[in-house]
Parts: sequence; structure tokens; C-alpha cells
Amino acid sequence: MNANPRSSSTSLTRLAPKAGDPVSSLWRRLRRGVRLLRRQEDWERFAGDGWAERVMHVPLTDREHTKQGRSIGRKVFTDGRDKLSVYLKRHYRLPWLHGLLATLMPGRAWSPGLQEWQRIRWAQEQGFPVPRPVAAGQFVGPWGKLQGFLAVEELHGMLPLHEAVPRAARALDARTFAKWKRGLTAELARLARELHRRKVFHKDLYFCHFYIPESFTHSVPPDWTNRAVMIDLHRLSRHAIGGALWQVKDLAQLLFSSEVEGVTARDRVRFWKLYRQDWPAGKRPGAWLRPFVRWKWGAYRRHNQRRPSAVPYERKSAA
Repeated sequence: MNANPRSSSTSLTRLAPKAGDPVSSLWRRLRRGVRLLRRQEDWERFAGDGWAERVMHVPLTDREHTKQGRSIGRKVFTDGRDKLSVYLKRHYRLPWLHGLLATLMPGRAWSPGLQEWQRIRWAQEQGFPVPRPVAAGQFVGPWGKLQGFLAVEELHGMLPLHEAVPRAARALDARTFAKWKRGLTAELARLARELHRRKVFHKDLYFCHFYIPESFTHSVPPDWTNRAVMIDLHRLSRHAIGGALWQVKDLAQLLFSSEVEGVTARDRVRFWKLYRQDWPAGKRPGAWLRPFVRWKWGAYRRHNQRRPSAVPYERKSAA
């Protein structure tokens, strides 16, 4: 990965056509359906022939969670001694209107899985650290039905920040841990800044959506650059107009979820100072932004206090 994500006008919603993309007539798509698939070169070796017919129903290996017409879980594929471990997100029931639009415009991504594939690929092109997308697709019809999936490679040997930071706080002495936090804070500030200066917003920018190597919790890593991997980009979007609202939300989510063992007010002040560095001329966030972030942060805290049995943010078990 590049140390500094490069600027690009690449659209978050563009899906480049490939050989084999849908070209059937509208009547055929209505009656028999159509599918749009994306995959890496190694996917078919592990998933096997005819994988597209099985992927929406193949049993998961473990860590399965099902809710409201969708599921996520870990699937381990084997090919001899080789293994491919992915987190498989599947949507079984999607809005009929989206299915109709997918029938009319089959070359566009209408399912959440294929949309997230696009967003991950965009982030890769920009140099952001994200999980490797392995396969994605949408199955349209007949008669407006829409399903879809996304498979992303498991982040082996990595921990989410809400677990990693307290673990490092307990494993390291105070001086070493302070140095450790300075490096991590600088990297989080850089990633947030590089997203926001492109007017792109994560919309779920919580600690649980950043993963670092478990080995980093035992000592100060030599370089933090691109070692905090961002996950769950299904809401990632660009907002040229009204972006300030999402900027406030992103920053408030990150600060709210930083309320874990080992993080102090000084760390949050340092984050803010680093976040405001190195913006293009005339684009640096003004002082007006900070009180709005603090207000939104407080709103998250008040909401959580009214629901003491709920976790402050959704905890993810893997990629």
C-alpha cells in the first residue's frame, strides 16, 4: 500500500463492464433473471465449479449471524493443503424496487454486496488499507426478485481496536504505551483526513471497524502506516454537497467509540490537532467543526445511557 493515499476522481459508484456481463433482452431478464458477478482469480479454485448456483445457500463454517433477511459468517474453503477463509455476507430479501431497477439496468450494482465490492475496490485504488474482496454478485429475477453476496478475506491474526487498545494498555509500561498511542493516533487521524478531504465518508467510523495485527499489542511497531485496516465499507459514500454533516458524524463516532481502557482526553486532543494538519490550501477544517463534533459525541453518549443493556456500537467479529 502507498503511504499516502493518492487523489483520484474515480467514482464510488462506477462498475466497469467485463466480459460476460449481462446483455440479454429485457423480456428474458424479466422471465428468467440475470446475474452480475465479480471475483478474484483464486476464488473459483476454492469455491469450485458451479459456485454461483451454490453461494447463496452453501453452509457456513462458523460465526454465523442471521438477521432480517441477511446473514454473515465465516466460510473456510480448502484446496488440498491450501485454504481460503472469507467472511460471507448474503442478502436474501432486498427491496422489489431495487430488483426492478436491476432488471432494467443489469450492469449496475443494486445489491449491498456488489456495492460494497465497488467501495472496497475504490479504497484499494486510493491506497487505503482494507480487506481483500474475493467475490461479489447480485442475482436478479425472475420478476424483480433481488439477492446478493460479498466475500472478503478474513483478517488473520488481527484484532479490532476496542479489544487491541485495552490489551496493549495492560501489556506495556506507561511510557511505552504512550508512545504506542501516539503512533496509532497519528494513523487514525491520517486515514480520517484522507477520506474526508476527498469528501468521502465512512458513516460507521467506530473503533470496531479498524483492525490491527495482534502482535502490535506487545510492543511499539516500527511503522503504523496502513496497518490499521478499515472494514465494513457498505455505507462509504462521497458527498460533494452537505459533507460537513457526515464529517461531524464520522468524527463523533470515532471519538465516542474511543471510550475504552487506555484512551485519555489528551489522546483525543492530539487526534484533533493531527487531523487538521496537511489539508489542501483553503480546505482545512475550521474551529467551528469541533463544537458540533462534541455535541454529536454527547448525543451518542446520551443515547447509550438510555439503553444500558446495549453495547455502544456494533462489535464485529472479523472482516
